[in-house]
Amino acid sequence: MRRLAIPLALVLALGGGLTTPARADKVTRTAACQGDWLPGTPTADDVMRGEISLVGLPAVKLGEKIDWGASPYRNRSWEFVFQSLRWMGALVVEYENTGEQRYLDRATQIAKDWVTHNKYGASGTKSYVWQDHPVSLRTQPLLCLSEHVKDSWLKDSLAVHAKLLSNPALYKKGHNHGIDQDIALMGIGCRYGRKDWADLAARRLTGTVKLDVDAQGALMEQAPRYAVYVYGRLQVAMTNMKSCDRRVPGEIAARAEALKDFIAHATMPNGFMTPIGDGSAETEPKMETGTPKQKVKVYRAGYVFGRTAWGKPDSAYYSIRFGPGMKFHGHEDHLGVTYYAQGHDVLVDAGFHSYEKSAYRYWTLSPEAHNVPTVAGARFRPRTASKLVKSSLGADRQAFRLTDRAYGVSRTRSVLVNHGEQDLMAVLDTASGGRKVQNVWRFAPSLKPVSTGGGRVVLGDGKFRVTLVQFTPSCERVGGQKVERGGRLGWVSPVYLSKEAATVVVSPAAKALLTVIVPGGDEAKVSCSGGKVTVEGASFATGLL
Repeated sequence: MRRLAIPLALVLALGGGLTTPARADKVTRTAACQGDWLPGTPTADDVMRGEISLVGLPAVKLGEKIDWGASPYRNRSWEFVFQSLRWMGALVVEYENTGEQRYLDRATQIAKDWVTHNKYGASGTKSYVWQDHPVSLRTQPLLCLSEHVKDSWLKDSLAVHAKLLSNPALYKKGHNHGIDQDIALMGIGCRYGRKDWADLAARRLTGTVKLDVDAQGALMEQAPRYAVYVYGRLQVAMTNMKSCDRRVPGEIAARAEALKDFIAHATMPNGFMTPIGDGSAETEPKMETGTPKQKVKVYRAGYVFGRTAWGKPDSAYYSIRFGPGMKFHGHEDHLGVTYYAQGHDVLVDAGFHSYEKSAYRYWTLSPEAHNVPTVAGARFRPRTASKLVKSSLGADRQAFRLTDRAYGVSRTRSVLVNHGEQDLMAVLDTASGGRKVQNVWRFAPSLKPVSTGGGRVVLGDGKFRVTLVQFTPSCERVGGQKVERGGRLGWVSPVYLSKEAATVVVSPAAKALLTVIVPGGDEAKVSCSGGKVTVEGASFATGLL
């Protein structure tokens, strides 16, 4: 099983697996502290030793006197998690579970020192300390601590947090940060009897959920793996509303339930979520979604997810992107595809590296980092919306046509996926006005060039082969492909902060490009004649639809 690596948002949502020793009955367990809000690392004992490991990076020695301006890796996610204080919250939970006073004493010492050295608006306080997400995430450990520490400094600090959480100018409506802000504000309001804060949080939450999760259950943040985080946070929000003697709006409950189907469709047969947008290829939902009735699902938010079967790791799977222009956690991947077949990743995106402001991070957002068509000599227009204009959904074959004007002229991509006795994906790319198109095909890192030439590229991983052949719609073979591993384009980031060489096939420019990709145990026999492509026993028209 591959190692799970999830930065910031999902790391904070995962449970820590705390135990309950015999002495725990000496301390009251509270709803504010018990639950799955703690990260898996560091443990309470790690914190007591003064060593914390955050977002998968090596442990840092904090020492007795903590430097609150520390940023050992110059990593934004590390800074945010550090300032969330959830690692401090592990001590309070351990105090509840063991009854050992030393855990509560150290937690109190850390929290009070943080409050002293991180005053809102003070000249020595780092600006990111009071940004929306650290503020909302920090509320949980501080509220947990307040169940056992009644000092005024703690209550006053939570009041400052509530004031910022209430500020409409700082509210992230329609985003997972907004959901976290509402959870935090309601928690403070219920804890201290501030009905106005709790009322505001409840009102805002419904509007944010309706913007963040559409009626089909699709997450609108353009990175499917965030749907797991949002689903978990909505469970917390609904539980907290009930604890606060409030009715959970039906709209919130319905969309949270619909999210499960979306997560299921966005999960590949190998159990990992398809890495679209800011999504690691190592993300496992680790939740019960049930099995949807459909094997192919088209989401108006801009996704097509299809598979040959549920519950079979070697079944075929594909994704196609379209919809609203890039926002939040999205990439410039419109008209892009991914493909998985016979237990192997075939076509992949460059993936998610980090949230760092680096040239490589920005490259992973670009069209060049995805399996998309480009218009030769034309300037790309960022954040352009695209449309799904036609589809045909058969049991063993599906086809789709998508278009946009991301290069100032219409670029159109038709995609056909064949299942049954022969797995294959065929893609036809064209542009209006006689403009030429090119395309990029990024293969899984394990697939390496075996042979190339004459418009045919074969890649292999052991005995597994993938064959790529390109034609014109009139069946002329298109040659001159550039095969690159590493270099300028051949990179993927399957795990947070990773960068691996991958094989990329770049087509020549042509007025139309028909690309046929065939996975299998041997090099595929692909032919084209009279406007019909034949692959082993399967055939289809070059127009696809």
